[in-house]
Amino acid sequence: MAQASIGIIGGSGVYDIAGLENKRWEKVESAFGAPSDELLFGELSGVKLAFLPRHGRGHKIPPSEINFRANIDALKRVGVTDVISVSAVGSLREDLKPGTFVIVDQFIDRTFARNKSFFGTGLVAHVSMAHPVCKRLGDHIAAAAKQANIDAVRGGTYLVMEGPQFSTLAESNLYRSWGCDVIGMTNMPEAKLAREAELCYATVAMVTDYDCWHPDHDHVTVEQIVKVLLANADKAKMLVKHAVPRIGADSKACECGCRSALQYALITAPDARAAEMKKQLQAVAGRVL
Repeated sequence: MAQASIGIIGGSGVYDIAGLENKRWEKVESAFGAPSDELLFGELSGVKLAFLPRHGRGHKIPPSEINFRANIDALKRVGVTDVISVSAVGSLREDLKPGTFVIVDQFIDRTFARNKSFFGTGLVAHVSMAHPVCKRLGDHIAAAAKQANIDAVRGGTYLVMEGPQFSTLAESNLYRSWGCDVIGMTNMPEAKLAREAELCYATVAMVTDYDCWHPDHDHVTVEQIVKVLLANADKAKMLVKHAVPRIGADSKACECGCRSALQYALITAPDARAAEMKKQLQAVAGRVL
C-alpha cells in the first residue's frame, strides 16, 4: 500500500497540480466501509501526498451519504498525519465576497443524519473539540496564501448544515445572528473524526456566493457561480502547492497536541473493551489501544 504524510480532501479540480509527480490511483480498504473513492497518491516538492475526492470523482455522493469515517480511517491507514480540507461555502458576511478563502478556526455542527464518531458501545471515548482545527496547519496555510497572493481571511466560524437543500431565509438570518461567517455541508463530522484519529486538520473554505440572506442573491446565476468555482479551484491548487513544502518541513509537527488527542479520551475500562471494537479501531486508535 502506498504511503503519504499529507492528505487533501476536496473536489477533483484541486488534484491537477503542476509538479505533482508519480501520480497513481489506489484503492484503500477501511474497517468502516468504502471511502468516497480511491486515493490519488503523488509527490510534490518531495512530500508524499494522498488526495481524496470527498464526493467521489464526478461528484456522485451527496453530503449526507459521504462515509466520513471510512475517509478518515483510510487516510490514517496510509500514514497521513496532516489533513487539508478544501470545500465550497456560502458567505454569511457582506465583506466575505465570492472568491475569498476563509481559513476557519471554529465550527457549529447542525448535521443530524451522520455517524459522528469512530467510538461507541463497547469502547467509549470523548475528545476535546474546543479548538477543532490545528492552529499550526492554519498558520502554514495562511502563510502560503500570502505567498501565493490569494485573498484569504484567517479565522472564522463555519456553520455545517445537513443539506442537501440550502437554507431558508429564516435559517440564514439565524446563523448570521449567531456570528457565523460561512455555511456549507461537508466539514462535519469530518473535523470531529480527524480529531478522534489524532490527525492535524485544517479547513480552507472557498466562498462561491452569498447565502440567501443577501438581497442580491436571487440575481446570481448558475453560470456566475460555476465561474467562481473554477477560479477557486485554480487558487486552491496554488495554495496547496505553496503550503505543502511548509508543512512537510515543519520540524515541530510531532509536538502538536492534535496527535495526542486520545491520550486521556478512552473512558471504557481496559477489561471491558469490546474485542471487535478494538480490532475495528486499530488504525484510528492503535496508539492508545
